[in-house]
Amino acid sequence: MPGWPASPTVYEINTWVWLSELGVAAGRPLSLGEVPDQELERIAGYGFDGVWLMGVWQRSPAAGNVSRTHPAWQDSFRKALPGCSDLDISGSPYAILDYRVDPALGGDRALADLRARLWDLGLRLMLDFVPNHMALDHKWLRTHPARLVQGTAEDLDRAPANYYRAAEGQPANIFAHGRDPYFDGWPDTVQLDYRQPETRRAMSDILLSIAECCDGLRVDMAMLVMNEVFNRTWGGESDSQEPEFWSQAMSALRARHPEFLMLAEVYWDMEDALLRMGFDYCYDKPLYDRLLDGEAGSVRRCIGDRMAMQPYLARFIENHDERRAAAAFGHERSRAAAVAALTLPGLRLLHEGQLEGRQVRLPVHLARRQDEQPLESMERFYRRLLAVLGEAIFHQGAWQLVEPVPAAAGDQGFENAICYQWVLDDQICLVVSNLSAWQTEFRLPIQMPQPASPGWRLQNWMGEAIPGDYSGDLSGRGLLVDLPGYGFSIVSLVPSG
Repeated sequence: MPGWPASPTVYEINTWVWLSELGVAAGRPLSLGEVPDQELERIAGYGFDGVWLMGVWQRSPAAGNVSRTHPAWQDSFRKALPGCSDLDISGSPYAILDYRVDPALGGDRALADLRARLWDLGLRLMLDFVPNHMALDHKWLRTHPARLVQGTAEDLDRAPANYYRAAEGQPANIFAHGRDPYFDGWPDTVQLDYRQPETRRAMSDILLSIAECCDGLRVDMAMLVMNEVFNRTWGGESDSQEPEFWSQAMSALRARHPEFLMLAEVYWDMEDALLRMGFDYCYDKPLYDRLLDGEAGSVRRCIGDRMAMQPYLARFIENHDERRAAAAFGHERSRAAAVAALTLPGLRLLHEGQLEGRQVRLPVHLARRQDEQPLESMERFYRRLLAVLGEAIFHQGAWQLVEPVPAAAGDQGFENAICYQWVLDDQICLVVSNLSAWQTEFRLPIQMPQPASPGWRLQNWMGEAIPGDYSGDLSGRGLLVDLPGYGFSIVSLVPSG
C-alpha cells in the first residue's frame, strides 16, 4: 500500500457497534476477519483514503464494571439507548487492558486479515493510541508500579476522585486515575508517570509495536504527556533532562515507518507545539467551535490567523467526542458547515453515522445503539461531497482563503460567506458556503493564473449553480455569487478556449 495522499479523507468507525450490527444482520457474531466483502466495498465506494477503527484494543473487566455502576454514566447510557442493560455496556475503549485486539473482535489475526482486505480496496487502516493512561487493573500495577503515578493515603482522602486503592497484595496500592488538569480523573483508568524514563521507554516500545499492524494512529489527548502539561497536572520535574516524549518517540517511529500517519487529538491551542514534535495532523477544535457558533467572520479569522498551519489540521463537524452534526447544527446547516470544513487542506475526518444523518451521540462505553431512520438526502449529499473531494485538485492543488466583498454598496451579505480557491495547473476550483439562514449575495475576487485566459466556463460540481461564462480578469470586479440560506457551491472554472 503506498503512503497517505496529501489531505487524506478518513472514516471513523465505532468498531464494537459496527461488528455488533453486522453480526445481527448475519445471524451470528462476527470477527473483524469476517466482515462481509460488500460492507468493505460499500465503505470504499465513498472514496475514503483510510478507515479509523476506533476501539479495537482489549478492554478491561474492571473498567467495564465501573461503566456499569457509575451513576452519571448510567444516565447518559439510558438517554442514548433507552432500555440499556449491562449486556449493552462493553466498557470504555480508552481504558485499555492490553494493546492486543480484544478477543470479542477476533484477536490480532482477525485484524491482520481485515487490514489486508482493506488494502485490496485502497483503504489504509488507522487505530488508537492512548498515551496518558491504562485501565485501572492494568498488569503494570503488579509488574511495574513505578511506571504509574502513585499516591498516599493523604492524597486519597484529599482527592478521592483522582486516586484509588488497588487490590490488596499489590507492590503498591494507591494509584492516580488518568486525568487532565481541568477535570476529575477518569475512574476506569490509571495514570502513567511520564516523569519516569522507564515509562517513556515502555510507551515508545508500545507505539512501535502497534505501528506494525496499521498505517496510522489517532492519539488520544496527545498534549497531556507534554512536559509542561504533565508537570502542571502532577507536579515535579522529569527525573532526567530528556527531551519531550513525543520528540523521542516520533524519531524512533519515523526511522522504522517513514510514511506512518500520526493524528493528535489536542486542545488548548497546543497544535503548533505538537506539529513541531512530529505529528502529521492535529485536531482543529477551534474551527469546529466557530462553525458551531455560526458566525462566518469568526470562522474566517480562525482560518486566516493560522494560515501556515492549515495543511496540518484535521477537520471535522462530528466525531465520537462531539454531538452528532445533524443534532448540533441541524440538517441544512450541517451541510454548509461540512462544505466549509472538509474542503480545507488537511486531514478530513468523517464519523460513521454522520453520512446517514444520525442524531443520537452514543457513549463509547456502549456496544449497541438505537435504530435511527437513515436520511437519504444526507447520504446523497455526502456521497457527492466525497466524490468531489476525490478530485486531484483537493489533494495536489494550491489552496487559499478568499475574502468575499459586497455585491453592491452597503450590502452586508458577504459577511455570511466562507470562500476558498484551489488551483491546479490551469484549473481553478471555487468553494463558497453560506453559514447563515438568510439569502446572501456577494462578489468573489479570484486570483487568476498568468497569463489569464480570454474566457472562462463554469462547471458546477456540487450545490447551487453559479451561472454564466466569463471573460477577462475576475480578480477586480469578482464573480457574482447568490446563495440561499445555508446554501453552498463548488464549481470548477476552466478556460473556455
